[in-house]
Amino acid sequence: MARRFGHSWWGQAWTRALETRARLEPNRLPRGRTYARHDRVRGLAVHPGEITAYVQGNRLAPYRVRVAVRRFTDDEWDAAVAAIAGKAAHAAALLDGEIDPDVVADCAAAGADLLPGPGDLRPHCSCPDWADPCKHAAAVTYLVADVLDDDPFALFLLRGRERDDLLAAVRAERRGATAGEPIDDADPTVWPDDPGAVARDVWSRARDALPDPPPAPAVPPHQHQPAPWPTDPPPGAPFTAAGLDSLAADAAHRAWLQLRGEGTSGLDLEPDADLARRAAELLDDVPRFTALAHAARVRPVDLTRWAEAWENGGTAALALLDQRAWRPPVATMAEARRRVVEVVGPGVSVVVTDDRITIGSRQLRLGHDGLWWRLEKDRGRWSVTAPPAESPDDLLA
Repeated sequence: MARRFGHSWWGQAWTRALETRARLEPNRLPRGRTYARHDRVRGLAVHPGEITAYVQGNRLAPYRVRVAVRRFTDDEWDAAVAAIAGKAAHAAALLDGEIDPDVVADCAAAGADLLPGPGDLRPHCSCPDWADPCKHAAAVTYLVADVLDDDPFALFLLRGRERDDLLAAVRAERRGATAGEPIDDADPTVWPDDPGAVARDVWSRARDALPDPPPAPAVPPHQHQPAPWPTDPPPGAPFTAAGLDSLAADAAHRAWLQLRGEGTSGLDLEPDADLARRAAELLDDVPRFTALAHAARVRPVDLTRWAEAWENGGTAALALLDQRAWRPPVATMAEARRRVVEVVGPGVSVVVTDDRITIGSRQLRLGHDGLWWRLEKDRGRWSVTAPPAESPDDLLA
């Protein structure tokens, strides 16, 4: 069965809009679907007003794709926020991390159509194809449906507004709509900002003895989202509500793994290693991965490199990325080269330099612990692409 694009209401709505109303080149869309189904797209990321990715075509180097998405004007955003805040159910769901599909129809009726229409998508690709879009850009647009499956808020991001900014605007609209009226404590969309408290004062209060810890949960806490923060952090705070949610979910997940005896706290990790660990868990969640890279002030391409290294070997793989060349015994490298040639064949160029054996865009490196690692070159940088092995030929199968 052919791969479908979009399993949620949001992903399917995006796909329908691409094919029925966005007025894209109809001859390229089927070829784009084929490219997407064959996993030709790499590094897809959603940013405010644009989609970026690399697509492997028929040449060695992948093509760079950027699809600009028309951002809403201030008037359109005012209309969209008013449409969402105008219904308490919409606002409450939004602040709880969910979006009612009826929001699309209500925003469109107000003059702010979230789904792409004619002229909303402007594809650009480094390939020579003149079509709008070419098959590479078409593949990227189809895979946005998968992003929306995971996070419908990406639709607002494509129109130019970050999740936190959207939530703040909805809260402000709700507060304005109820100005002069008593605040309903049962309505989380109009709760006033909490000024917070000084941590030193809180921890100095007398506390009752803690109860016995509950038994280990039957299901991991990370399967449940933390309770939403009722208000935005105080102005000037060096964090966001979404960032705190992410840290709380990550801490709960690590605690559960410790209870299960399947992991450690990770508190001994250096900041870069901990960042790589968190990024590795978000590799398939493009919006959250991109947000993490932005918050850490790291280029997404670099964070992807670190995350893939962590996924394949933890701190050892991260250290390998920056490991300076060293000279193992000559006999060790000669035997390693012999094993590699047996796998790739005598007609393939195999170059040995210090602790490294390079075969085209692949490289095998010997660690000081005697284990071999496989790296592949991507955009001029070497990335760890497999767990280590005791013999180099095991990494070429």
